[in-house]
Order: sequence, then C-alpha cells, then structure tokens
Amino acid sequence: MLRTILLVGSGGFIGSVMRFLVQHYMEKSLTSTFPWGTLVANIAGSFLIGIIFALAEKGNLLNAEWRMFLAVGFCGGFTTFSSFSYNNFTMIKENVLAPLFLNIGGNLFLGIVAVYLGIIIIRLIY
Repeated sequence: MLRTILLVGSGGFIGSVMRFLVQHYMEKSLTSTFPWGTLVANIAGSFLIGIIFALAEKGNLLNAEWRMFLAVGFCGGFTTFSSFSYNNFTMIKENVLAPLFLNIGGNLFLGIVAVYLGIIIIRLIY
C-alpha cells in the first residue's frame, strides 16, 4: 500500500508541476483572460488517460503500478477540475456568459473527444 501511495503521490507531484508550467506558459503567451491553460491541461490529460487505459487493455503493455502512477497520479495532478470550477465561477460573477459556455463546453466535450482519440490511436498502433 505504501508503494502505491508513493507512486500516486510522485505522479501527482509531477502532474501538478506540469499543469503549473502549462498554465504559466499559456498566460505568458496569450493576452486573453480566457483560462486557456486549464483547458489545455484538461484536454491533454484526457487524451493521455485515454492512451493509458487503452494501453492497459492490451495486457502486459502497462502494469498496475504504471497505471496508478500515470492515470491516478500524473493525470489526477495535471488535470484540474477545481481550477475549471473556479474559472467558471469567476466568469459567472463577471457576467461573461459566452466565454463561460465556451469553457464548459470545451472542457467537457473536448475532454471526452480527447479520451476517445487516445484510445483510438493506441488501438490503431497495437
């Protein structure tokens, strides 16, 4: 159990740092107030978790420890529902409804599509 906790924790640490770097880069690169960093992290993480679970379906390509490290740890730390929720709350408070609906729709729809694409790509390769 301790090994699993350390795997998830170290994956979460790396994922959280990567999310911070993605958000920092997006904020520096774009002058928009739209939360592009959160959207990019959520879509990329969704794509990656699709790849992880598709690899896991293939049998011995990804063992349980790697799944815990990558899916629960890294993807859990990298994707960010709390930031997504806070961004939406801020847009509601500021009464900017078009970006609000773009953010909600983009994260939900594109996230599901990204998971599906990750699975499809692995199925095509293997």
